[in-house]
Amino acid sequence: MSTAMIEDIDLSEVRDIVKDLIPDNEFVPSNIEEVLELPSFVSKMKSMEMSLGCAFDAIPMDAQNILIARRLAQIVNILLLNDKWKERLGLDDNVTGEFTLEDWQNLPISDKSTVIDLYMGEREGVVVPMEKGGFEIVASGGTTSGQPIETVYSLNELSDTYEIAGKFMGNHMLSSYLDADQAQWVVTTLADYQMWSSGTMVGGVLQEIPNTNYIGAGPVNQGVYEHMMSYAGQKTIMSTSQGIAALVDLGQNLKSEDRESFRVAMYGSGLLPNRKRHELKSLYPNLDILSYFAATQAETIGLQLDVDSDVLTAIPGLHLIEIVDENGRWVEVGEEGELVVTRLHANEAPIIRYKIGDKMIRKESISTDALNAVQFEFAGRSGDMLHVMDSQHSATRTYDQLVLAFKTSGVLDLDQIVHEMQFVNYRSDKNLELLLVVDDPFALKARVDYMTGMNGVRPYFVDALIRSLSLFNQWEANHVTMDKTGYQFNLKFVDKDSEEVLRTPLGKVPLVRDVF
Repeated sequence: MSTAMIEDIDLSEVRDIVKDLIPDNEFVPSNIEEVLELPSFVSKMKSMEMSLGCAFDAIPMDAQNILIARRLAQIVNILLLNDKWKERLGLDDNVTGEFTLEDWQNLPISDKSTVIDLYMGEREGVVVPMEKGGFEIVASGGTTSGQPIETVYSLNELSDTYEIAGKFMGNHMLSSYLDADQAQWVVTTLADYQMWSSGTMVGGVLQEIPNTNYIGAGPVNQGVYEHMMSYAGQKTIMSTSQGIAALVDLGQNLKSEDRESFRVAMYGSGLLPNRKRHELKSLYPNLDILSYFAATQAETIGLQLDVDSDVLTAIPGLHLIEIVDENGRWVEVGEEGELVVTRLHANEAPIIRYKIGDKMIRKESISTDALNAVQFEFAGRSGDMLHVMDSQHSATRTYDQLVLAFKTSGVLDLDQIVHEMQFVNYRSDKNLELLLVVDDPFALKARVDYMTGMNGVRPYFVDALIRSLSLFNQWEANHVTMDKTGYQFNLKFVDKDSEEVLRTPLGKVPLVRDVF
């Protein structure tokens, strides 16, 4: 089917196609054995591609959503075979009629407590019992809590999702930054650690990128890194933000041609400070830096396709991505809400409407001849809030505003000097402190003290906190109301080895730490 025909597609025809793709006998499985016999959802996506004559990524969103809505209803029917889920959903009967995305928004949101209750311990929420086999258990340690949350995957379905995500990454992400006539290497320095399976999960996707050679390097020392970078061809390296930042030190002795071969860096956890971006770009002249937003609990969630835009793009047909308000309803384009994810490839151990702990801004969906997909922008971890008595402030926005104020006032360009940052909120003592990891703490403190004078950093800090609020709430907050809180606000410069910066067992640096 041509592009023009796709644009003029008859949605009633698509509904008929979709009903044939997921017929009634599959739509409402009556027992576990029937669930085990269900065709994979990826097979339905491929059949839809054949029926419409184009790749699933290129199918208009309205048509994609017809298949996705029926698939979601099918997942609900699968969950109703489990008594725990039946109780949680509050549904007595299967979904048999038309099911819309509006209906979907009436279902309850799941969170980490839901996962703990239903998928850990006795794992009472899985539909297919664990004794049937064929599962993988993976754990993730959140940046905020550092505590593991276990997720149950079907190995067969993981294989499908790796293929979908890898193909998408090759076609829509890396193709814009790599030359097709050179050898291509994709590397991850992530490693599994005591069931925290980031290396396995990311490696599974990277291995499926077409026409690309894969290296599961794990943590590398300088010798191993230099050897790997000497391979002929272009390099893409995926790691945490700290892992990508470390490539500055590791690459100091590389030959110029090896540095030039590093083409794409993908960071998948935390913030990558601007200082590190500048250092990386200075050392590796051909490098582009992109975000690979993922979670072990939900695989590849969003990819940054354009180096000049922070917008993330969802992979069509992999998940249902929702940005919701406090009532679980979709926010409008341009509004901020909680990220909620549902894996579409999950027959045996599905979990629906899973709030994974991130805030996003809903963006306009991308609509081109080659790609129609949901888009959103990262707005910070849900737990990255600064509580100043009764007010709550986004830590990410507060830091950005502080950087801007210091730069425009000529105090310091924090973007150029800060390696890592962490807010420490001493709630009982009413003291909010921003730790900044830098190379020369003593000299920088002296400069800030001199430049800010007798009033110190407090006016800058309070301004940043006020500006971190929504415009509506800014009318409620000012210097007078902030003074009434009794809070003190301080900057503290520390060196890279400082033990004052809290790190999780996996080396992640939470942006906010509350001390009571």
